[in-house]
Amino acid sequence: MWPTDATSLAAYQRELAEAEPPMWRPEGGAVCVGGCWGCFRRGLSGRGAAGDPAWAAAVALTGDAIGGEVVTEGVAGAPYEAGLLALRIGPMLEQATRALPRTPDVLLIDGTGRDHPRRAGLALHLGEVLGMPTVGVTHRPLVARGEWPEDRRGASAPLRADGDVVAGWVRTRPGTRPLVVHPGWGVDLETAVDVVLATCTRRTPEPLRRARHAARIGRVARERRTISDDRRGA
Repeated sequence: MWPTDATSLAAYQRELAEAEPPMWRPEGGAVCVGGCWGCFRRGLSGRGAAGDPAWAAAVALTGDAIGGEVVTEGVAGAPYEAGLLALRIGPMLEQATRALPRTPDVLLIDGTGRDHPRRAGLALHLGEVLGMPTVGVTHRPLVARGEWPEDRRGASAPLRADGDVVAGWVRTRPGTRPLVVHPGWGVDLETAVDVVLATCTRRTPEPLRRARHAARIGRVARERRTISDDRRGA
């Protein structure tokens, strides 16, 4: 369910925050990890607007093997507003992920989970819509606070909001800023951290890095077609 206005989205997020889905954990063997990412037309200023050109990409990886890559093109549903990212890009991320030929066992998302004013960020929301375990990965927390972990790969430290642990700092590479790992739909913090570390050969988890790259390539391809069309029409 994707509400189309801020009031109904906030109400739905409060419902999601109370949900208790069964917890997912890898059962052994290879795990297919997906990643999804959205981006917008370059040169936008401020919060953007509804109707902004947008691209969403999803990939599925089992180890180094690619199980699928999808890029979709559309428009943003709303301007950006903290805590309401689902309005802007949620349906497009769902569309791209559902189009994958291989359904991931768990999905990494550029968005928060319980680290949210209503404890239900985009990572939680998208997972509920898809019925899929999800993990959010961001560069900084939204409302939670906590000290960085020590400077070694795999070090972690809790992030708290109103006294509750809602996410964690995780150091994926020494000498670089830690990432924020957010438990999403049906995933606890320990499992979320394990999934992220298992997919990191660089600072960013590989499924997210590839999805980000694919979305940006889709954007560049559209820009080039637009320039070419303009030249032919001149």
